[in-house]
Amino acid sequence: MKKQFIIILIALVSFEGISQDLNTFFSKADAFFKANVSNGRVAYSKIHSNPESLNALLKIAEGISVSKSDANNYQAFWINAYNVSVIKGIIDNYPTNSPLDNKGFFDKTTYSLGGKNITLNDIEHKLLRGNFKDARFHFVLVCGAVGCPPLINKAYLPNTLNSQLEKQTKLALNGSFLKVNTKKKRVQASQIMEWYKEDFTMNGKSEIDFINQYRTEKLEGKYKLSYFPYDWKVNKQ
Repeated sequence: MKKQFIIILIALVSFEGISQDLNTFFSKADAFFKANVSNGRVAYSKIHSNPESLNALLKIAEGISVSKSDANNYQAFWINAYNVSVIKGIIDNYPTNSPLDNKGFFDKTTYSLGGKNITLNDIEHKLLRGNFKDARFHFVLVCGAVGCPPLINKAYLPNTLNSQLEKQTKLALNGSFLKVNTKKKRVQASQIMEWYKEDFTMNGKSEIDFINQYRTEKLEGKYKLSYFPYDWKVNKQ
């Protein structure tokens, strides 16, 4: 009985430590985004000249352990970790005109996060898209370019994650991600919807069906869908 009690106590202490680490990460991430992001643009020059808060945040992220069964914490951690790591990638190559100007930016450069050495593509495609069927990820993962969804100046948090995902998806599909011509019944969408078509057409739905889930002004009737070129210029202030 005593041995079982010790095992349970160790497990509780371990869980409490992980919980505190996660809460610290979310709190520090929130402060970092508030200090360095405005109107979807990042103060790369400011961060580059004083990178201490970025490096400290990544150091905390390195030791985080979170299970995919704890979906809200897991998703919130990896969304923030992705966005912070993109900023780190830009800073490490600063000044740069585009993330694509840096070979292997998404698929070769690794970051020490959550006990893994991992690329940005691995976070997006394996840890998030690979484990959860949710097209809304595309509106919160920010790749460091103007064509990306806007980076918000706060952290994604487990207790508000769903409402944040909903909000950012609605903002995108009622804003810059679509160019609608109602007279000609044509809509142009961000190339994100072309590259990840399978995410927007799950369960037998069309891309227009997905768009109409979030549009205030619905696309009524038969719209012809095409895509406009992605703007890869860096999203600097």
